[in-house]
Amino acid sequence: MRREGSPFQGLGSVMVKELADNLSSARMLVLELLIVLTALAALYGAIDSLRQTTAEDPFLLLRLFTVERAPLPSFVAILGFLIPLMAIGLGFDAINSEHNRRTLSRILAQPIYRDALLMGKFLAGLATLAISLTALWLMVIGLGLIFLGVPPGGEEIARSLAFLVIAVFYAGVWLSLAMLLSIVFRSPATAALVALGIWLFLAILWPMLAPAFAQVIAPPDPRYAALGLDTPDTAIWALTLSRFSPNHLFGEAMLAVLSPSTRSLGPVFIDQLRGAVMGAPLPLGQSLLIAWPQTVCLIAGTIVLFVAGYVVFQRQEVRA
Repeated sequence: MRREGSPFQGLGSVMVKELADNLSSARMLVLELLIVLTALAALYGAIDSLRQTTAEDPFLLLRLFTVERAPLPSFVAILGFLIPLMAIGLGFDAINSEHNRRTLSRILAQPIYRDALLMGKFLAGLATLAISLTALWLMVIGLGLIFLGVPPGGEEIARSLAFLVIAVFYAGVWLSLAMLLSIVFRSPATAALVALGIWLFLAILWPMLAPAFAQVIAPPDPRYAALGLDTPDTAIWALTLSRFSPNHLFGEAMLAVLSPSTRSLGPVFIDQLRGAVMGAPLPLGQSLLIAWPQTVCLIAGTIVLFVAGYVVFQRQEVRA
């Protein structure tokens, strides 16, 4: 049977309704409060450390994102850990809650196709995350102006905006994963537990397992080990396997964008250093080129997971 009208009819209505529910839900308020309080603690330590630094730094604003002070990590490290929690909290019951409340058949009985319903929920969740991250970004800029008293330069603003865009793509990966699990599992508790398990595995266990698998694939050369060096093939395999984790991709992209002196995200050979001015910051365009492969991987991961959820959702039977 041929469908009439656009498959995205009603997309705007679904998105606005879901966005309003997300921004006003108690769950979202608790998650935002958790992230803001933790981020404020990290920023307090960073600002205190930077105020004690007397050396002139042309990228003082960027240091707010990357400087860490024990026992708290840096602002970027905290976001890399907490953004998946916020995304999973938004998406783990996006579809199965409609099944459990028996409202999905009523929604689809309206002139709204499954395409518009799924896309509207995803865009609303992504917009909610983008609004939250933008508020955090403005908080960092404001606190930097108030407590450091140094206005940021144009390149600092551009790099921090690149950080914001990459953070939204990073959140999109976990939101797509949570929505996929929400479609596969009818129980919200099961979907949440599986999503949190995948997050913990990729964030904590995979960085420890990747080097072990790399040594199995490319055994270390004893000649390099005798000199206290890593075998190149083993190091390359370990880095490649580590990049299967979105957390690692996000960390590398942030390192390239927020640290202008970063020249490479992988092993550097002697011939690649010829003609390089060591310690000189890279232009913004060069830093974006270094972070581009990681950013593309995050975007591709979001698309693949969303398409997988779309296919499964289209094949599911909806009963009244």
